Amino acid sequence: MNANSCHGQQHLPLQEGPVIACTNKASTTVLIVDDSPLIVKNLVELLKDIPSISSIESCGTYNKAIDLLPIYKPVAVLLDIDLPDKSGIILLKNIKTFHPEITAIVVINQSNDFYKNLCLEIGAHHFLDKSNDFEKLPALIASIIQCNM
Repeated sequence: MNANSCHGQQHLPLQEGPVIACTNKASTTVLIVDDSPLIVKNLVELLKDIPSISSIESCGTYNKAIDLLPIYKPVAVLLDIDLPDKSGIILLKNIKTFHPEITAIVVINQSNDFYKNLCLEIGAHHFLDKSNDFEKLPALIASIIQCNM
């Protein structure tokens, strides 16, 4: 994958969502919001070898994510929309309203156009299918962190 430069900062040209906004933010925490322990484990396995990640945190509910966002100030949130207590779409709206500096990446099984368009309209930076797009995550996250350093 080719990385483009934005005045010395990096971003990946992906078709899903707007171009990653490059800012000067020091946090290198990634927050995973998914209620499936297997998905969380697989995501952690994919991301754990990225040297620029300082920590990978996870939770399985909307309410816990709301609590963790101001504590960890993650550079990126990987979120599912099917959460047990409230929709991840509502969480995405919250992130875009109260934490616009966070890169929101929706990672779901329901990769139909309805959810994709809805999430991108709300402000998700990227929309990935759990079945087909997992391999894109390490390069995407590394690029996001590079932009925020």
